[in-house]
Amino acid sequence: MRAMVTCLTLSILTGLAALPAQAQTDIQETEQADFTLVTLADGLDHPWSLAPLPNGDFLVSERPGRLRYVAEGRLRPEPVTGLPDILADNQGGLLGLALHPEFETTRWVYFAFSEGTSSANHTALGRGRLSEDGTSLEAVETLFRVNIDKARGYHFGGRIAFLADGTLILSLGDGGLYRDEAQNLSNHLGTIIRLNEDGTVPFDNPFASARGAQPEIYSWGHRNVQGIAINPQTGSVWVNEHGPRGGDEINLLRSGRNYGWPVISYGINYDGTPVSDATHAEGMEQPIWFWDPSIAPSAMAFYEGDEFPDWQGDLFIGALAGEHLVRFEVEGDRIISTENLLADWGERIREVSLGPDGHLYLLTDSREGRLVRLDRVIP
Repeated sequence: MRAMVTCLTLSILTGLAALPAQAQTDIQETEQADFTLVTLADGLDHPWSLAPLPNGDFLVSERPGRLRYVAEGRLRPEPVTGLPDILADNQGGLLGLALHPEFETTRWVYFAFSEGTSSANHTALGRGRLSEDGTSLEAVETLFRVNIDKARGYHFGGRIAFLADGTLILSLGDGGLYRDEAQNLSNHLGTIIRLNEDGTVPFDNPFASARGAQPEIYSWGHRNVQGIAINPQTGSVWVNEHGPRGGDEINLLRSGRNYGWPVISYGINYDGTPVSDATHAEGMEQPIWFWDPSIAPSAMAFYEGDEFPDWQGDLFIGALAGEHLVRFEVEGDRIISTENLLADWGERIREVSLGPDGHLYLLTDSREGRLVRLDRVIP
């Protein structure tokens, strides 16, 4: 579809999400910039991840197992070919995308996906070289597979990010029914793993030489991380993860740390029973932010660009159940203000991505999903 401009009256729901009590006094209200939404492509089937290309085009993953190409504001009718067999079941399918840091030379595209069957499935990581015309992936290979199969299609994780040292991290969910495994280092469920670009294990991974632990594991005790972003002010890695009913979290990711799930939690189970009677435990990390009730946070991105000067260094997170876009003003590794945008839009926001042109891009999660750009309105 050709690009079309959608103008909205954007209301603010500015308020305080739940934080540890000692931090709430640090939060201030803010005011949003004026912007419009430009639809670049529609008709996407549950789009999950966006990879802006250096030439201004886009790759979009669709959860049912297709990789799509958007060129000059037009969605190509045929998917990119070359993907391996993908299991599209419940929350599983084609998930996160990431470009190699030297993509213009290597053409490597990394993708997370689910494979197996509805009764025995896991998350995997693959890569392939994007052809010059953008129609196919070539030299496709699977670099990693979770070492345990689960019986239902829930909590795959699937977000990928490259770190400053050239390694990559991949989030892996706890599998839903297997949440206690997030405290078991002998498998990958409920972890974030770190790999070299070719899928090998970095020598300095925290459990690379630990007996009985999986060497790929970088951090553990996670429920289902689906947002990763690197803070441009500090270089720290921020991740967000889904809680059950309440207890969605933002965490600072550190090597070898245990983030507590399900031993500690700020949420409750879907049936109203407690997940745990504790929110703190020795040797387990505390979030820097949590939501109660849950908003179901998706992707996250720090803003660095010229389109919105007032947003420099701010963090943006999409909300699925909450159907809005959260903006956090950040000072170092502290959140100092918050603002909810697009509260009247009525869309589940699956992806938030910063393009090389300095614009923010969103993907909406539905059978008629859209790729949308935020444009600043200049008074």
